Amino acid sequence: MKKGIVHVLCGEGSGKSACAIGLAVKAAGRNKNIVIIQFLKGRNEENEMSKRLEPEIKVFSFEKSDKPFSELSSEERKEEATNMRNGVNFAKKVLSTRDCDVLILDEILGLVDYGIIEAADIAKLLEAKDDDVDVIMTGIVFPDELYGCVDSISRIDSEDIKKSCC
Repeated sequence: MKKGIVHVLCGEGSGKSACAIGLAVKAAGRNKNIVIIQFLKGRNEENEMSKRLEPEIKVFSFEKSDKPFSELSSEERKEEATNMRNGVNFAKKVLSTRDCDVLILDEILGLVDYGIIEAADIAKLLEAKDDDVDVIMTGIVFPDELYGCVDSISRIDSEDIKKSCC
């Protein structure tokens, strides 16, 4: 049996979520059960496009607003923060009930940046992971406290994108 890994895609560049979705499509092609939970994006075109991957890839977002978190008022942020904490709790449930082979937590690292959860909450979440489940997390900043919880980190920076595009 293959040992599951915890992989992080982080950095200032764009393409982290797209890379994670590409990994999901690759895993779906190997008949794996994939769950994606998206954070901080609001309900937008990208979220709706991701839903087209269903039923092979299950996509969840617990946010109610159409706007990204960064564009919300302080009152709207409080409500959405609660919704996103519900998403983290759902991720714990998915891991503890073994409902997937691959769990993608898109922009979960940003929840730490915004003070919605702490890095320790992510560490506790990862403790619920079975040995054969892969977890992929994305976000801009990788908290130092999580180094002992992950197997690999890929950094995507703006310079990398400029060199590889057009």
